[in-house]
Amino acid sequence: MTLNIETTGRVRTLTLNRPEALNAFNDELYKAVADALGSAAEDDGVAVVIITGAGRAFSAGQDLGEMGDARRREPGFVGQFPNFIRNVAGFPKPLLAAVNGIGVGIGLTLLPHCDLVYMSSQARLRAPFAALGVTVEAGNSYLLPKVIGWAQAADILFTGKWIDAAQAREIGLVFQVSEPDQLLDDIMAKASEIAAMPLVSLLATKRLMLEHREDGFTRARSAEDKAFSELTGAPANREAVAAFMEKREPDFSNLPG
Repeated sequence: MTLNIETTGRVRTLTLNRPEALNAFNDELYKAVADALGSAAEDDGVAVVIITGAGRAFSAGQDLGEMGDARRREPGFVGQFPNFIRNVAGFPKPLLAAVNGIGVGIGLTLLPHCDLVYMSSQARLRAPFAALGVTVEAGNSYLLPKVIGWAQAADILFTGKWIDAAQAREIGLVFQVSEPDQLLDDIMAKASEIAAMPLVSLLATKRLMLEHREDGFTRARSAEDKAFSELTGAPANREAVAAFMEKREPDFSNLPG
């Protein structure tokens, strides 16, 4: 199973379960998470959802082997990412994340969609889109500057640098940093506190919070999809994926702007 689902009281935990691939997202995992969120949204017995990862990673991002498949660029092809991000962005109940290890790509851009993020003190985050010859995703051209500020978002997106837990907490990307062996207990305590509230109040409050960001997020997603489509499979992206597969440094020096 690429996704483990466990319910404790009114809290449902979704554990990304591709530890051999550092929980990188392929279409199967995107679909599994989208379906699980859809089910949790309709289940009156679930008040809060937590997303975390199995093993030493939260998520290493998009599965680059799948990303490099030329069939994905054929006319009419539709992957599972759009459905996944629709379910994440529109999830009507409190959504929490427990970043247990490295979070790269979607492992970072998922976080601004979560209402509260807990992070292991040993975890790190990175947005490697520029280094992959593509651009930011999941509405984060809008959400990330809104959550952490323009300059912090620019630094993260333009450089692809690693962010440790202390910095992530300082800039407001995460709510709390916990020791690794305490992370799940800490987030479950908060989730249980929230889940004790009336579901009708949680739903109404989350709906109001989402309404305030809907227009900006929708415009950002549309523009990102267009740019990402244009850049995927272009020379810089081909060089980045080839370098990753060949375990070498990419060379972008002679590529067009």
